[in-house]
Amino acid sequence: MAYKSNNNQVRAKKHLGQHFLNDETVAEKIADSLTLNNYKTVLEIGPGMGVLTKYLLKKPVTTYVVEIDTESVEYLQANYLNLAPRIIEKDFLKYDLNESLNGEPFAIIGNFPYNISTQIVFKTLEMRDQIPEFSGMFQKEVAARICSKEGSKVYGILSVLVQAFYHAEYLFTVPPDVFNPPPKVDSGVLRLTRKEDYSLPCDEKMFFKVVKTAFQQRRKTLRNSLKTFDLSDNLKANSIFGQRPEQLSVASFLELTQLLENDK
Repeated sequence: MAYKSNNNQVRAKKHLGQHFLNDETVAEKIADSLTLNNYKTVLEIGPGMGVLTKYLLKKPVTTYVVEIDTESVEYLQANYLNLAPRIIEKDFLKYDLNESLNGEPFAIIGNFPYNISTQIVFKTLEMRDQIPEFSGMFQKEVAARICSKEGSKVYGILSVLVQAFYHAEYLFTVPPDVFNPPPKVDSGVLRLTRKEDYSLPCDEKMFFKVVKTAFQQRRKTLRNSLKTFDLSDNLKANSIFGQRPEQLSVASFLELTQLLENDK
């Protein structure tokens, strides 16, 4: 199903998860959430008709946009002539960004389609060496989950993995009525700032596996949810294994991974 946009230029396409932001104040506020520290390039994901893009173009950085929707690409090419050479008509999740960005550091920003927002975050984590900052709009509950701390009911896999590498800040909430078509839920804008030292004191693959396995049975203690790791009796006696995953901070998950690595 497609919806007519306010200016009848681009139709929002449901299968792409498009909800076009039409509030200039919100768009400018999102653009201003970037600190512009440690990078000179910004990549906007899903610019649509450029409501956020035009504020990015005023900043002292080089702006690229990646857009899968041909209709949006044609609109941007016609209305943002200076941007045209930096419009990447690709699927962000499948495209090798360095074909365009040449290995340079860059920030990510956008009003992200709800249906791929968590996948965008996971690709950001994969490319964290190049991405010192990330700012954008998610479904509110997803933004809250990413930024939540241990002890919260929404604290989970995404919270721990993101916060292992980035400082996460929930910035502000955006109501449905500033979009066309309006979504059925509130949206939330967050900013991720890469930690000064974002190296892990343990094996990365092991860390990801431990976090994901622990939260798959979040109501169980770690002693039970991590059984597949063949814990030694000595390790099982450690008090950390009597806790549930939502009780552990990011630092504790890193320590837990080290314990499992050394349990040989």
